[in-house]
Amino acid sequence: MKLIDSIVTQAAGIASIRRDLHAHPELCFQEVRTADVVAAKLTEWGIPVHRGMGTTGVVGIVKSGTSTRAIGLRADMDALPVTELNTFDHASKHQGKMHACGHDGHTAMLLAAAQHLAKHRNFDGTVYLIFQPAEEGGGGAREMVKEGLFERFPMDAVFGMHNWPGMKAGQFAVSPGPAMASSNDFTITIHGKGGHAAQPHTGIDPVIVACEMVQAFQTILTRNKKPIDAGVISVTMIHAGEANNVIPDACVLKGTVRTFSLEVLDLIESRMAKIAEHVSAAHDAHSDFVFNRNYPPTVNTAAEANFARGVMAGIVGADNVLVQEPAMTAEDFSFMLLAKPGAYAFIGNGDGAHRDMHHGDGPCTLHNASYDFNDDLIPLGATCWVELAEQFLKSKA
Repeated sequence: MKLIDSIVTQAAGIASIRRDLHAHPELCFQEVRTADVVAAKLTEWGIPVHRGMGTTGVVGIVKSGTSTRAIGLRADMDALPVTELNTFDHASKHQGKMHACGHDGHTAMLLAAAQHLAKHRNFDGTVYLIFQPAEEGGGGAREMVKEGLFERFPMDAVFGMHNWPGMKAGQFAVSPGPAMASSNDFTITIHGKGGHAAQPHTGIDPVIVACEMVQAFQTILTRNKKPIDAGVISVTMIHAGEANNVIPDACVLKGTVRTFSLEVLDLIESRMAKIAEHVSAAHDAHSDFVFNRNYPPTVNTAAEANFARGVMAGIVGADNVLVQEPAMTAEDFSFMLLAKPGAYAFIGNGDGAHRDMHHGDGPCTLHNASYDFNDDLIPLGATCWVELAEQFLKSKA
C-alpha cells in the first residue's frame, strides 16, 4: 500500500476532527457547526472558501499553475435521525442524531487531502473541494447544482467516495455504469364505499382492491420489463380501517421503487399508474396515484471510472480494486453525475473490529445505531483523493 507520508503524519489530528464531528452530528440542511469546522480548517491552510451553497455547503478552491483544467472532489457532511447505541467517548451528544453512515469520515478524508494539496500543490489546474450538505434525503447535491455549482466552479469531472462496511479495509471498488439505484416513493389512495363487514355486497371494499393491486405490481417486474434490467417495487405500508366489522371507505398504499436506469423507471411508473387506475375501476372504486422521483440512479461514466480504478490500483494493487457491485440503495451524488462526467467509488470500512470498547451490540453497518467510521481509512482515502486530483490534472483532457 502506497500512502503519502505527510498525510500519514497528520492522520491522528484529522481523526480527532472526525471524532469531534461524530460527537456533534447535524441533520440535513442544519450542518452549521460542521460547515464552520470545515471552513475554519480550510482557511487555516490557506484555501479560499465559498459558503452557503445548498444552505450549508462549503466549497474550497485550491489552485496551482496556469491550466484551466479542474476536478471536483465531493464529501457529504450530514448525519441521520438515529439514536446512537455506542457509549464510547466520541458518541453522539445529541439525542436522536447520529453519524450512522460515515459522513463524518468522508469529511475527514477530504480535509486530510485538502491539507496536503494546499501545502504541496503538485499539480497544474484547480481542485474544487465540495463539502455537501443534506445527502440523507434532502437532496443537497441537487440544490448545489441548482444554485450553480458547476457554473461558479467549472470542472471537467467530479468524483465521490463512500465507505463500505463488509468490504475489507485497504480495498476499493469502482466500475463503469450503475453504482447505486434511483430512489422513488409512491402513495396510492383507493376510494371505495364503506359498509358493514357482514354485508360486503352493500359496499365497495378498498382492501380487496389493494390486495389485487399489490399482486399486479409484481407482474411489471416479471412480465413488462426485460429480465436483465434490475428493478424493485416494494409496497411497505397498507393502512385501512378502524374496526374489525366495518369495511372502510378508503385504503392507502405506500412504498418505494428502485431502478438502475431512467428508462426502467419510466416503464414502472407508467405501468403502476395504469394498474392502479384499472384495477380500481374493475371493482367500481377509484384511486389517486402519486409518484415521487427523489434521487436518480448514480451512473459512473466509463472513462472516469476506469481512470479512478487505475489510480486506486497504483495505491493498493489491482487485486484490491474490486468490481463494483451496484447497490439498490440511493445516493444524491447522482445529480452531480447527471451534470458532469465522474465516478462514485467505495472504500472498504472493514467488519467493525476497529470500533472502540463500549460500542453498541448491533453490527457496524450503514444506518445502524452501532456503526462507527474506521479512522484507519483516513490516510488511505486522503491519499486516493490526492492521487486522483494530481494525476487527473496531469492527464490530457
